[in-house]
Amino acid sequence: YWKLAQKQMKKPVIGITCNYDYKDEVGMVSDMGTPGQDWNFVAGDYVYILEKAGAVPVIIPQYENPQNVKSILDCLDGVVITGGHDVDPVCYGEFPKEYCGRVMPKRDRQDIEIANYFLLEKKKPVLGICRGIQIINVACGGTLYQDLVKEGGFESHSGSRYPRNEGWHRVDFEPRSRFADIFGKSSVMVNSYHHQGVRLPGKGCEIKGKSEDGVPEAIEVMNHPFALAVQWHPEMMFDSEEQVKLLAAFVDAAKKF
Repeated sequence: YWKLAQKQMKKPVIGITCNYDYKDEVGMVSDMGTPGQDWNFVAGDYVYILEKAGAVPVIIPQYENPQNVKSILDCLDGVVITGGHDVDPVCYGEFPKEYCGRVMPKRDRQDIEIANYFLLEKKKPVLGICRGIQIINVACGGTLYQDLVKEGGFESHSGSRYPRNEGWHRVDFEPRSRFADIFGKSSVMVNSYHHQGVRLPGKGCEIKGKSEDGVPEAIEVMNHPFALAVQWHPEMMFDSEEQVKLLAAFVDAAKKF
């Protein structure tokens, strides 16, 4: 009985993928580095909201040896694929256009490997956020808009004029979708900081939520215990009990796993 109780009380350990930048700007601006250094870093909001949802967050750095990535993934109960730079169009078979932003091919390769390991091999819970929804879609064979305005004809989805925790546009969910069940409603107000987005869904990926102007904002990888991804940043809306519901559902899935 005691061993069972210990197991039930244990908090799930959740991996958070790191941003990676081969330039030294991060360190130079913050007076922490020297010229020529590359950097692994992640926004604190990811850590804070996962702790609030009941998990123990662990940051996954950029590894040189791919086998080391799998070694740490095997110790995790779930993974969050975080936001960051644009995904390299080469990853989904397209030529990079001039309006594509900076790309980090090294990070792309590791994030796609992480997504495939959790989606296909381990079937462990996965949550993609912003760039994370794009990585998961590409890992499943889907494509992206390199720029929502120029290629999709959508309005700009960069909400830098708003505070990061302010929801300023609506996402509507498919009826009876897992997202509608998690939030307990058919739509939510969200923030937005992206210029790329899901174009053609990958194999097994289904679009479950869109913005008012039709941009895919929420996808689910079917035939998987828990593989959801959103285009907005719920971790930035850390003071929203509504947004914590998504992280809590993810953490609960990791706990059950």
